[in-house]
Amino acid sequence: MKHKIQSRGLRSEMSPRALEKWNPAIQAAVENTSDTITVYGVIGEDWYGEGVTLKRIDAALRAIGERDVTVYINSPGGDMFEGIAIYNRLQEHSHEVTTKVLGMAASAASIVFLAGKKREVASSAFLMIHNCWTWLAGNRNYLRDIADDMQEFDAAMADLYAETSGQSAEDMAELMDDETYIRGKRAVELGLATGLLSSTEVTERETEDAAQANALKAMDVALAKGGMPRSERRELFASFKSGMPRAADGGTHNAAPPDKPRAVAPDLSASLSAATNLLNSLKGK
Repeated sequence: MKHKIQSRGLRSEMSPRALEKWNPAIQAAVENTSDTITVYGVIGEDWYGEGVTLKRIDAALRAIGERDVTVYINSPGGDMFEGIAIYNRLQEHSHEVTTKVLGMAASAASIVFLAGKKREVASSAFLMIHNCWTWLAGNRNYLRDIADDMQEFDAAMADLYAETSGQSAEDMAELMDDETYIRGKRAVELGLATGLLSSTEVTERETEDAAQANALKAMDVALAKGGMPRSERRELFASFKSGMPRAADGGTHNAAPPDKPRAVAPDLSASLSAATNLLNSLKGK
């Protein structure tokens, strides 16, 4: 079933708690197949203004063609509206879609997960469902209007979780209010997942991509806690982009940008240190 929600200019955000808990090193043990899509990272705009987008999912599905597809997920979430668009595109695929959570499918990533006819979660992995997050500024009338919009978005998400699981929308809304982390076994019990994922399908790889994501994650969390606005954080991250070395891509249909720069951990660790020093200097520390 296709779900339509108009954003009305609102951009949803990742939960800071989910971002801190996310381990980007968790991946599929075997993923180099032509009928696999990997969703490793932020849904929608990431630190570089890129990320896992509808456009890239659509391109991957077109490349796979008239075949069943498996989608591996390890994501802290991101833009709810992009997640809904990806959900709808996967639902439209002509063959069976199987979604598998390896580490985390938080927020918008949990919406992507629901697109699978078969939905599996590793016993040590988690879904996270919550109410829509955003950052914004405006007068009291504007903020009231946005709060009303967000209430409708949350209700729509509760309906989708309920429709998929067979639970009541009221029960799903209560879990969302509490920003609930749902482990694999519990996800099956609730009907959100159709089965558990074998532990043999999950591994932890300390790759350059994972090191880069960890460094960027730490920087984003630190700067956000320090009060730096999201727009300024994205500008800061974008300034690192041009000087980073690139690595070759594998054969899997990765939903991350194929030309995304890869950096070794020391480069970003130095950037994190510099950014932290800058933030402290602005605060007069």
